[in-house]
Amino acid sequence: MIRLISIVSLIVFGFIAIKVIQYILRKTLKKGGHLDDAMHTFVLSAVRITCYIILIAAILQNLGVHMPTIVAVLGAMGAAIALALKDSLANVAGGVMIIFNHPFNKGDLISVGGDRGVVEQIDLFLTTLKTLDGKMVTIPNGVLNTSVIYNETGGEIRRVECRFGVSYESKLSDVRKVIAEVCKKSDLILDDPEPFIGVVEHADSAVIVEVLAYCKTADLLAAKYHLMEAVKVAFEENEIEIPYPHVEVNLNS
Repeated sequence: MIRLISIVSLIVFGFIAIKVIQYILRKTLKKGGHLDDAMHTFVLSAVRITCYIILIAAILQNLGVHMPTIVAVLGAMGAAIALALKDSLANVAGGVMIIFNHPFNKGDLISVGGDRGVVEQIDLFLTTLKTLDGKMVTIPNGVLNTSVIYNETGGEIRRVECRFGVSYESKLSDVRKVIAEVCKKSDLILDDPEPFIGVVEHADSAVIVEVLAYCKTADLLAAKYHLMEAVKVAFEENEIEIPYPHVEVNLNS
């Protein structure tokens, strides 16, 4: 009876102690401010699992099981769990690699495989993305660790790429001048690096002019949409024709 009370007390105080340790550790990590949220999650999960293992070992020892036996049992359990959960362990290993190597952080816009979205959460097993149309996508960390990842917000600036078709009758010098003026007037387009404007293709009905301009990473979509609209308006004001496919039909009387 005394042993039963002792075991129950150990379990109760053990769970309370784990909660207190988690609370203190969480406060300490937030106060430190040196680690991102993904590292917080990893540290908290690792400490919680370690505490539970220690608690289980203490309960077994209180039941009269010798320590070498406990170590052997935990080793056998670990081997069995590792064999049964090899895919999950691969995800854990992938999560550890992501957290320590920092290929991306929470809030970054990344592309991996056919998925593209903002990183919402990084756990030991899964990484959650929120796509630009609001969908939530969960990707196993093992997949991320072995995939090519494009971090679209990793740098401070991004390149905006736009193409415009102009008629063969248009003077290319005028076309370049109009586009350059639009870029210069825009608050979203950076002056350094300087925008590049050049002919990229001779299409069937138009000369394709490509614009390579730079903007701040956060302004990428806004800069692209602004450039597409502003150049169209500037072409109209300067009577630069934007050709489009059309068909002429001749009727014989």
